[in-house]
Amino acid sequence: MTDVTSAKSARRPHHWRRDLIELAALFTAVAVADAIANLIGHQPDGPYLLIASAVALVATAAFHTWWARRHSHAPPPDTDTGAGLPAAGAGEGVAGEDGDGGTVLWRLRTTVRDAPGTLAALCVALARHRIDILTLQTHPLAEGTVDEFLLRAPSALPAQHLTREVAAAGGSATWIERADAHDLVDTPTRVLGLATRTALDAAELPLSLRRLLGRCTIHSLPALSITGRPTGESAPVEGVLEETVMRLRDPSGGVITVERPYLPFTPTEFARARALVELDARLGPRVPRSEDVLTLPEGNEITVRRADRGDLEAALAMHGRCSEQTLGLRYHGPVRDADGYLDHLLSPRFGRTLAVQTASGRLVALGHLLWDGDETEVALLVEDAWQRRGIGSELLGRLVALAVEAGCESVYAVTQAHNTGMVAAMRSLSLPLDYQIEEGTLVVTARLTTAPARPMTEPVTRPGAPSTLRPLPRAEQAEQH
Repeated sequence: MTDVTSAKSARRPHHWRRDLIELAALFTAVAVADAIANLIGHQPDGPYLLIASAVALVATAAFHTWWARRHSHAPPPDTDTGAGLPAAGAGEGVAGEDGDGGTVLWRLRTTVRDAPGTLAALCVALARHRIDILTLQTHPLAEGTVDEFLLRAPSALPAQHLTREVAAAGGSATWIERADAHDLVDTPTRVLGLATRTALDAAELPLSLRRLLGRCTIHSLPALSITGRPTGESAPVEGVLEETVMRLRDPSGGVITVERPYLPFTPTEFARARALVELDARLGPRVPRSEDVLTLPEGNEITVRRADRGDLEAALAMHGRCSEQTLGLRYHGPVRDADGYLDHLLSPRFGRTLAVQTASGRLVALGHLLWDGDETEVALLVEDAWQRRGIGSELLGRLVALAVEAGCESVYAVTQAHNTGMVAAMRSLSLPLDYQIEEGTLVVTARLTTAPARPMTEPVTRPGAPSTLRPLPRAEQAEQH
């Protein structure tokens, strides 16, 4: 979680020079008071003058306290533009995109006492700094209430100063992070949208949970390993909530574990996540059945569609037609174990799979977009007889487009260092790439910081005919991965 600040770490710094100055002022005041007392005390009316001075000082202090309390809750004047706010310095928050004098969006969460007036005091503290409260959610706890705000604040107001003001107004365990325009959607609308996406596609459940709960890591742990042995992973029907970790029973078997560093989940968030998983369980397996018919350069037609566990038998048959070299480049391990991975890879719980089949219905290629915690992996397998025809390039472009649609920040491919075809395919995406190599294993990461990447093959449309694939430069060898 970026730009996050705890109220405990937002205390004002302690300066020893200030303590010395205050101590010196105290001794000076005592010395002056003693001199005045000795001067006045020896006169006939001296004691009466001292008593009258003490009464005047007490009355002045009482008036000052009353005046400060009266004006501390007054709304800020219209002429206050926030110019008096402290400037953002190093480590003091992030300036807004609008520049000086603009505003930024913050998502702030804090815990307050469950007592009348606590929320009002917090809102008044925010209003004093001309902070606009756009949305507010309340999460009741056994003791206290977690209030989650979406705020529009002056860009000159640092995050640490904001958390200090919230702490002074009674908030505790305060967290703050930058927000964007997508957070302006109200919570009921956002939850209904996520439920709709989950209802249409079983592969959307992990993504919907991540959008629902914010920045978190989601792991799907199967009940059976790839060898068919029980993994021992299970969870009760009602799920388990443990501070920053929640465990939910996966409808397809196993456990869905959701983790969020530092920020505990509230019972309200746990109930929302559990309802979304229950919706997925009631609807059962489902995958959108959209199909795209394409024409290869030599004239053969192929169909690109979503795949699931119903394609397991066809995928196993394709494995049987692939050479050991092709399977070794894809699975990076013993070829005899390749069949055991398919049940996991075809499950919509772990990602999305695209399949390519011929006009006769034979499966000849698979492309996988796999959810790997906070990261996303792409992987391709094309049958030997159908390589070097642009099929793998087409699948890679479509998988990257799916990753962009899902809101992924990057995708990575794991291959062997000598697999120049996969490197060429990743380079043809025209995206920023990072390379890591260790003991012959190459990891190429593409950062999805631009618009959806174009496919590595260009469809050429002919009247009355399906699209035709035309391989782009550097992509002719891209299917051997």
